[in-house]
Amino acid sequence: MKTKKDHLDKQTAETTDGAAGQAADETTQQLQEALSAREKEAKENQEKYLRAAAELDNYRKRAAREKADTIKYGKEEIIKDILPFLDSLDRALEHADSSDAETFKEGIALMQDQLLCCLKKHGVERIECAGAAFDPNFHEALMQVESADHENNQIVSEMEKGYLLNGRLIRPSRVCVCKKAQDKRCEINEANGE
Repeated sequence: MKTKKDHLDKQTAETTDGAAGQAADETTQQLQEALSAREKEAKENQEKYLRAAAELDNYRKRAAREKADTIKYGKEEIIKDILPFLDSLDRALEHADSSDAETFKEGIALMQDQLLCCLKKHGVERIECAGAAFDPNFHEALMQVESADHENNQIVSEMEKGYLLNGRLIRPSRVCVCKKAQDKRCEINEANGE
């Protein structure tokens, strides 16, 4: 025979099982909602990633196109500035048959000034060498000459002008450098072994 105590234990167990089942259902539902939210967030993040990757790819393509255009057309300004010099050369050649050599020489000097002005506008400047000391950073020695009139390692003459572009060397000046003439008495003493 069942006692009252057994009946209460059964009722408590059913209540506990019912509460546990209900709690498990609620936990399952919460986990499913959290999973659903995470899946939605993951999908949004994937879409953001794909958009960012596409934007980066488009940026790279655009940058490559712009770089190619800059390389292709970047010289346009300097070319436009050199064209008047070319026109002046054409005019000089038309008048080359002229018997007046002095006028022709003046025309050539004018064209040289015009070209130097154009180059200066674009950041090109000549390296001045007259009477300067030899500097291997800006000069290339093509030969050495002995001279009593110049200091040792002083530039005697310039064979080809050097140029800087915005302060950076693009071509060194090609020069002749002085090698101090030795005293004749020293040479005689050395020859005699003294």
